[in-house]
Amino acid sequence: MTVQYRMLKEDEICREQFGQFVRRQEVGKCWRREEGEWVIRDAPFIDDWSEEDYQILIDCLKNTVRTGGLVYAAFCGKALKGFVSVEAKLFGSGKQYLDLTSLHVSGDLRGRGIGRELFLEACRWAKQRGAAKLYISGHSAVETQAFYRAMGCVEAEEYNQGHVEAEPFDCQLECIL
Repeated sequence: MTVQYRMLKEDEICREQFGQFVRRQEVGKCWRREEGEWVIRDAPFIDDWSEEDYQILIDCLKNTVRTGGLVYAAFCGKALKGFVSVEAKLFGSGKQYLDLTSLHVSGDLRGRGIGRELFLEACRWAKQRGAAKLYISGHSAVETQAFYRAMGCVEAEEYNQGHVEAEPFDCQLECIL
């Protein structure tokens, strides 16, 4: 399996691009913050994208490119198998963060280092643009959090309230660059 990585242009981001992308994730256990402590709880569900979710994602990714952010993708042949996006605007009390808004690897290729390569490119890109830290509002699934911890992420010193309100069960993380 040969994987090629490259930035996506706005005009390439369309529904057809996701034709061989498997979003499905069967979640069993999730991290939850209870009384100030992080605990693992049973929270079984299947995470997948509806057609409406795909359209929202496509609109968001196009906007990221249009506003100077990064959309970096992994391909096997012509098939999109992973992508990461980082917004271009610094935020936080000291303008220390850039926002990693998405990181997904197709279900058929998870566990093969694609997510790691996408994450590392996001870190390189953010550092080149003056960020001290990458901010991640990460899915609370145990497997997702294990990935981010393995990449050196820790709980964010400052929470982005917009992310907390949009996804109250996400874990708010940061990665020092």
